[in-house]
Amino acid sequence: MRVLIVEDHQILSRNLQQFLKLKNIESLIVSDGKEALFIASTEFFDLILLDINLPSMEGNEICRSLREKWKDVPILMLTSRSSKIDMIWWLELWADDYMVKPFDYDELLARIHSLTRRNLKNKSTTQITIHAYIIDLEKKIVTGEDWEVKLSHLEFDLFLYFAQNKGKVLSRQEIYEKVWGEYDEFNMGKTVDVYIWYLRKKFGKQMIETKKWFWYVIK
Repeated sequence: MRVLIVEDHQILSRNLQQFLKLKNIESLIVSDGKEALFIASTEFFDLILLDINLPSMEGNEICRSLREKWKDVPILMLTSRSSKIDMIWWLELWADDYMVKPFDYDELLARIHSLTRRNLKNKSTTQITIHAYIIDLEKKIVTGEDWEVKLSHLEFDLFLYFAQNKGKVLSRQEIYEKVWGEYDEFNMGKTVDVYIWYLRKKFGKQMIETKKWFWYVIK
């Protein structure tokens, strides 16, 4: 699991990161609202811990922007405000859950697990549609209007990963770690590029766009 911690209080953010590390949860800390939006648009996270009061942008504004672009990522807001009206408003509009500071770390962990489990359940479906193609998760095939696109096991997994992250710009490293399930700095770049070339041959060159030289996206 990978969590984005958006918090400008350095001691709290470091304590959170150390606690999550002990629970085998990887995390990244950012302390600025605009930086958080940029990082969230270029890297994959299973959940976002978002402070309400941040430099450059308010947490509720960041939360709204995140929700508009990435509807499936759970957002747990951290706040020192205890107004029930504020909490209801945030939950109804953008956030998935909230905790009032100071909070119990074990309770926070339980909520993180609850939100990510709920997200996986919501995503559970037998088919995913991407452009003119249907991905059948049970049969592990991809079909067009009236034909099947012949894919190898790895090609299917790679195309599925792009479809599950439609609109998000993905790095070579992220793709390799998620699809191949390992980290190999020496072979990573060549392997990912070759398999993206395979997919472009089968789905067309415009299906997967190249961004920033070594970043890719399906829109």
